[in-house]
Amino acid sequence: MALDQSLVGRTYPPAEPPYEVGREKIREFAAAIGDGNPVYTDREAAARLGYPDVIAPPTFVFSIAFRAAQQVIQDPELGLDYSRVVHGDQRFEYVRPVRAGDRLSVTSTIESIASRAGNEFLDVKGEVVDEQGERVVTTYIKLVARRVEQPQDTAEEGK
Repeated sequence: MALDQSLVGRTYPPAEPPYEVGREKIREFAAAIGDGNPVYTDREAAARLGYPDVIAPPTFVFSIAFRAAQQVIQDPELGLDYSRVVHGDQRFEYVRPVRAGDRLSVTSTIESIASRAGNEFLDVKGEVVDEQGERVVTTYIKLVARRVEQPQDTAEEGK
């Protein structure tokens, strides 16, 4: 079933409460991705670079944005079969790094929906702002809902 194209431009409100970025969460994430940069774990190293606290690796914000994108994914009007979804792409446009102590909110918007070769492509933009409403980063998530194989598809492969 095709995704509902009429939902392009639909915006979903931020989840409550805002996501609070903690030092330990940043440390755990940096360890999980194998990035030993001390600016992610050592307040003094971060301070030497002018930051008020440790900062997060650039991809850390994906977890926050994807949590917010759940509203899009679970919207029954969209018609997305999540069991067929793969992560197609991800990119970030930073204004400043995410840092420990930030309380972040994300507003998600369906940017585009496209069909190609029976697959559905869903682009979701997330505007990540701090408590003052200042933009920190914009995220772009591309999800691909793989096509449902039809009986004739498998029959033709056997020929």
